[in-house]
Amino acid sequence: MTTFADTTFTDPELIRNFCIIAHIDHGKSTLADRMLQLTGVVEGRAMRAQYLDRMDIERERGITIKAQNVRLPWQVGGQNHVLHMIDTPGHVDFTYEVSRALEACEGAVLLVDAAQGIEAQTLANLYLAMENDLTIIPVLNKIDLPAADPDKYAAELAHIVGCEPSDVMRVSAKTGKGVRELLNEIVRLVPAPTGRDDVAPRAMIFDSVYDTYRGVVTYIRVVDGKITPRQRIKMMSTGATHELLEVGIISPEPKPSAGLGVGEVGYLITGVKDVRQSKVGDTVTSERRGATEPLAGYREPRPMVYSGLFPVDGSDYADLREALDKLRLNDAALSYEPETSAALGFGFRCGFLGLLHLEIVRERLEREAGLDLISTAPNVVYRVELDSNDGSGGEVTVTNPSDWPEGKVGEVFEPVVKCTVIAPSDYIGAIMELCQSRRGVLGGMDYLSTDRVELRYTMPLGEIIFDFFDTLKSRTRGYASLDYEPAGELSADLVKVDILLQGEPVDAFSAIVHRESAYGYGTKMAAKLRTLIPRQQFEVPIQAAIGARVIARETVRAMRKDVLAKCYGGDITRKRKLLEKQKEGKKRMKMVGRVEVPQEAFVAALSTDETPDKTKAKK
Repeated sequence: MTTFADTTFTDPELIRNFCIIAHIDHGKSTLADRMLQLTGVVEGRAMRAQYLDRMDIERERGITIKAQNVRLPWQVGGQNHVLHMIDTPGHVDFTYEVSRALEACEGAVLLVDAAQGIEAQTLANLYLAMENDLTIIPVLNKIDLPAADPDKYAAELAHIVGCEPSDVMRVSAKTGKGVRELLNEIVRLVPAPTGRDDVAPRAMIFDSVYDTYRGVVTYIRVVDGKITPRQRIKMMSTGATHELLEVGIISPEPKPSAGLGVGEVGYLITGVKDVRQSKVGDTVTSERRGATEPLAGYREPRPMVYSGLFPVDGSDYADLREALDKLRLNDAALSYEPETSAALGFGFRCGFLGLLHLEIVRERLEREAGLDLISTAPNVVYRVELDSNDGSGGEVTVTNPSDWPEGKVGEVFEPVVKCTVIAPSDYIGAIMELCQSRRGVLGGMDYLSTDRVELRYTMPLGEIIFDFFDTLKSRTRGYASLDYEPAGELSADLVKVDILLQGEPVDAFSAIVHRESAYGYGTKMAAKLRTLIPRQQFEVPIQAAIGARVIARETVRAMRKDVLAKCYGGDITRKRKLLEKQKEGKKRMKMVGRVEVPQEAFVAALSTDETPDKTKAKK
């Protein structure tokens, strides 16, 4: 017999839907922990730090990757309220998770570290919340730290949000101080959800996961009407119909309920195994007399960085496809399409929102599906216009260096982003020097306070996806914070650099770079490969070339057999004859021999030195 968490629908007037938004490491998950304890949904003995961070990878890295929702009971003035709280990620690569969470809320708790103040991602999340017309509750966290300066940062926060410094709440998520008052303030300030319960049901899918035993678990926010178990529902974008096996709430573990009403957040289970039938942003309605107008849905995320993912063992290709399908359900920002490479075999060209997103996806695929993968060097999408003078004309979209057109190139357009850097004013010179060296154009500069400055740059995305963040952190002693958003495209002088082994191009090592950086990339890659490719029986030239022009060269020396070992003394012509014979053999070998590049060399050459420690710097 099923025990329902609730037997009646909650009055929408008593519901408060809110999320916690902040920069990385400003205490969102710890504040969520205190709320779980204070409302009594998690017992003291079951409590653990960062309770809502469910994945091992989140707990190891100390970052939130997936937004998590939980239902909390709270009593104010003798009235029982229901709070739906969503804990969101803070990293720029997971902004799409935050934007989806905001759609399911009416209010947002804007959390700022009282020892660090406003950071770049704080502003980005604030603007997202404002675009969604959410009620903003400004809160200073970590007021118990010795380095905390609440008065200074309260004034800074009040200036940006547009309130009085006295309106900024002060809490310590670690000790629990001020959290009770914050929950009361959420009930007072956040508006109740609006919607009609006497019309056809409409619910927005804002997330979903794949369960091996139960199939697709879909998370929804009900906007209109009621959704009950055993009801037949319809997905409005795909037209697929299903019977609801279970409807429930998350508090903080899944609990079946008698249904979900207006404003409530919960989950559905239909027993469907096909992951493509539960699309994030879709509208759920009833099959009979259902709604005719779907909800607005979400803006589709545009991939910022592309990289190829290939299984080390070619027979794992089908497993990789299945693993990507399941991960796509849980990560709506991931896109992929099949790709083949002469060097790496069959794989997928995947689109990511950033370098950390790429790293997390690859690690999740390796852990959750047990795959061994190689990822190619990340690159962005270029638009190439062919020269119309030679009669070819046309336009090509390049997501991979191997797509670069053979004909004469007219103009190349690259994606640019608007970067916001917030740092102490002492580092303005170092930041400007770094941004200008990466082809950045200064858009403006504002002082947030007497000693903190915000710089705005327009920069090519290709220049910041590798080591820009790490370099920025090192030049500012870790004080700078970075945020960026797409800003269209601009024309640039870009070229394709090919790496040739014995005159044959190796597509996996090709790259699209700015003409000024081409020589640097060519010499670096050639030098790297010289140490990675094992010596052959013949000499192997490694060349970097732009078109037909070679710009750098390294040589892997041939292994030489000592043919003179048994030649004692005697006439020098005997030695010369043996050496000439050996030389002829090497020449013949070079003509017919092929350079075998070991798998480890591909992995080592394509992995950048900066990538592995990227998240450590970003925490």
